[in-house]
Amino acid sequence: MNKQRNAVYEKRNHALFGERLSLDIDNAFSIVAESLASSFKEQEDFEGFKLACIVNFGMDTSITQDDFKSLDAGKLADKLYTEAIQSYTNHVDSIGKKAIPVFKDIRASQGSHIENVVVPFTDGRKAINVLAPLDKTVETNGQALTSSMEKSITLAVIDEAWKDHLRSMDDLKQSVQTAYLEQKDPLVIYKVEAFQLFNNMTTNLNKDIIAFLTQANLPDQQQQNNQIKEGRQEKTDLSKLSANKDQIDAAGNDYAANENDYFDPSAPPVKQEPIRVGPKIGRNDPCPCGSGKSTNNATEKAANKISQSLQNFGGIF
Repeated sequence: MNKQRNAVYEKRNHALFGERLSLDIDNAFSIVAESLASSFKEQEDFEGFKLACIVNFGMDTSITQDDFKSLDAGKLADKLYTEAIQSYTNHVDSIGKKAIPVFKDIRASQGSHIENVVVPFTDGRKAINVLAPLDKTVETNGQALTSSMEKSITLAVIDEAWKDHLRSMDDLKQSVQTAYLEQKDPLVIYKVEAFQLFNNMTTNLNKDIIAFLTQANLPDQQQQNNQIKEGRQEKTDLSKLSANKDQIDAAGNDYAANENDYFDPSAPPVKQEPIRVGPKIGRNDPCPCGSGKSTNNATEKAANKISQSLQNFGGIF
C-alpha cells in the first residue's frame, strides 16, 4: 500500500504543481496507443480498433484497414500516437480560441476586479469546473486556460480512481483472510492480487485522463454567459462565528443571564476543594443512622424485610 500510495501521489503532485504534467500526458497518450494497437492487432479486429480510437482519443483515425494489416503492433502504435497527439493539439487550440471572446466580454462587462473565471468542462458524461486566470488566459491566447484544464481534469480523475482502488484493496484484504483454509499464505495472495489491481487501475487511469482531455468541451454558445462566471476562493467569515451575550440568551435558556457566569480569562483560577472521605464504618460498628444497633444487624433486618415483601408479592426466592 505504501509503494502504491507513493506512486500515485507522485503522479498527483506532477499535476498539482505543474511539474512534468505535460510529460505525463504525453506518456499516457503513448501507453494508450500501444495498448490499443497490441490488443486489437492480436485480435485482428479493425472495426473494434476504429471504435476504440473514437472512445479513447475522440477522433476518427485515418489509419486504413490495409495499414492495420500490414503494419506490426509497434509501428501501428507509433502512427496512432502521432495522429492522436496532433488531434489533441488542434482540439486544445480550438478551446483556447473559443474561450478568448468570452473572457474579454467578462472583463469588459464586469470590471477589472475579477481575477479568476470558473469554466465548466464536460466530456458528455460528467463535468469538471476549471479555475482559470482571466488576464493570463487572454495574454497567452487561451494557453493558460488549457493548462488549468489539464491540471484540474488530471487531478479529478486521479482522485476518483485512487478512492475506488482503496475500496478494492479493502475488499481484497477481507477476501484473502480465508486463504489459510486452502493451505495458502494470505499475505502472498494479497501481494499478487494487489499488484494486479494496481496495474489495472493505472491502465484505466491513463485511458480516463486521455479520454476526458480529448473530448472535453466548453458549454454551448447559448450557455457560456450563464455557466462561465467569476471564480473566487471561499474564505471563512470569522465575524459570523462570534456571538455576544444577547445572541446566546436568545438562542435558549441553557445559558446564565448573568455576565459573571461566563468565562472570564482575566479572573484568577478557582482552587479545587479536596474531596473529603468520612470515616470507614466497620461490620460491627454502630449504625450511623442513630439506632444504636450494629451495621451487621441493621443490614440483616433490612434484608429480611425485602425478602418478606417479595414473598408477599408471590415471587419464589
